Amino acid sequence: MKSAAALALSLLLAPVLAGCGFHPLYGVPNMPGGSMQNTLRAIYVEPVPERLGYQMRNSLIDRLDGQSEAGGARYHLKVTLTTKSEAIGVQSQTTTGGITQTAITRYNDTLRAEFELTDAGGAVITKGIETGLSAYNVLSSPYATLAVQQDADRRAAEDIADRIRIDLAVWFAQQAKK
Repeated sequence: MKSAAALALSLLLAPVLAGCGFHPLYGVPNMPGGSMQNTLRAIYVEPVPERLGYQMRNSLIDRLDGQSEAGGARYHLKVTLTTKSEAIGVQSQTTTGGITQTAITRYNDTLRAEFELTDAGGAVITKGIETGLSAYNVLSSPYATLAVQQDADRRAAEDIADRIRIDLAVWFAQQAKK
């Protein structure tokens, strides 16, 4: 019953969406390299230093369905990733001896990814910046805190990879319309 209602609703909304100029991003006609998927697949993602950069690169390759080798790629994507950590939760406690102890209880990590897309000749054709925020609590175990931080940063890097893919797809779609 739910699928019938969803089908009826989509049929009712189809003319409305067509009239407003809505076009699917990945269905751009007259793409230079064929479909949007083929265009994104032709991007080689250059290695990004450090563990988090490695994870971001793998996320980008997965999302772009990109090439893992530079040979034959029409485009090269260079990503520079920086991370800034900031303590945002502080707890003070006074002991029975009158000594005040302060402990950090929460951190925010800001990830900043600057990216450049170049053609095969090395000319920059588009670039941009995406940022992400990961937040985590400090736990009683240092190992557990490190694991929570790495997981939060990995999720933020995956989110940035999604947004870079969307930025590139929008840029290619705009170029196809020119």
